[in-house]
Amino acid sequence: MSGTGPAAEVRRIAEACDLADDVITLNEQACLQLKYRGLRDASLWLGDGGFALLHGQILDLAVHPDSRGHGVGTALATTALAGTSRVEAWSHADHPAAARIAARLGIPRERELRIMSRPTSLPLAEVTIPDGVRIRTFEPGDEAALLEVNAHAFAHHPEQGHMTSEDFRERVAEAWFDPAGLFLAVPEDEAASASGVAPEVLGFHWTKVHRDEVPPYGEVYVVATNPKAAGRGLGTVLTNVGLRYLATQGVDEVILYVDGDNDPAIAVYDRQGFVTVRTEVQYRGAAAGT
Repeated sequence: MSGTGPAAEVRRIAEACDLADDVITLNEQACLQLKYRGLRDASLWLGDGGFALLHGQILDLAVHPDSRGHGVGTALATTALAGTSRVEAWSHADHPAAARIAARLGIPRERELRIMSRPTSLPLAEVTIPDGVRIRTFEPGDEAALLEVNAHAFAHHPEQGHMTSEDFRERVAEAWFDPAGLFLAVPEDEAASASGVAPEVLGFHWTKVHRDEVPPYGEVYVVATNPKAAGRGLGTVLTNVGLRYLATQGVDEVILYVDGDNDPAIAVYDRQGFVTVRTEVQYRGAAAGT
C-alpha cells in the first residue's frame, strides 16, 4: 500500500492511528489481504479522515486522530454495516471511542485477547521431550499436515482455525518467514509413521521475529498440538523450544496473543514467565437496524 489513491489513504490514516494509540491499527490478516488480494471479496469506504474496510463480516475501522470526535467513525460503521447481518470488529487498544460506536450500533463486547510478554533474559525451565517424539524444523511437504493440525487444534477458533493453503503461502512469502523458526513435533520413527503418505505432525510452534520494529521483538506466533497427541505435554515442550530459539535472535522481548478465557494456555504462559501487558477487545454480533 503505497503511492496515491485509496490504498495510500488507508495507509496514511492507519499509520497516524498507530502513533496516536501505540498499537497496530490493521492486524496482520488485514494487511496481508490488502497486499496480496487487494479488495477481492472486500469493500472499502473512505471519508472525512477515516476508513471502513469490510472483509465478509470482519470490519476494520479507523479515524485519523485529527478527525476524531465528530461522528466520523459512527457514520462509516453505519454505512459499512448496512449490507451485512453480523459483524466482527477488534478494538486493538480497547479504545473508549470503539466502545461508544459499538454501543450506538448495539454490537456486544464478545471476546478479549491478552497480549502477554516476557524478556528473553529470563531463564527457562528444562523440559523433557516425550518418548517417541522428536523436534525438527519445517521442510517442504509439511504444509498439508501442519494445516490439518492447525484446523483440528483451533476448530472452534473464529480466525486461526480457518487458515487455508493460500493464507499459509502468503505468510511464507513474507520477509519475516524463516523455516528455522517453525518447529514441528513428529514421531521419532517418522518414515515408518508416514507410510508413504504426507508426514504426520503431532504439533508445531511457529515463531516470528519482528525485525522491522524498533526495537525488534519476537513472537510466539502459533502453538498447536494434534488432538491425537493430547496429554503428552507437547504444547509446553514446543513453546519452550521456540522461546530458546527466539532468545538467540537478537531480541530482548517475546510477545504472544491468547484468548482471555483460555485458562490452560494462560497457565502455561504464566509458568514460562509471561505477563499480560495489554488487552484487545472484539465486538461481535448483529448491528441494530441491519
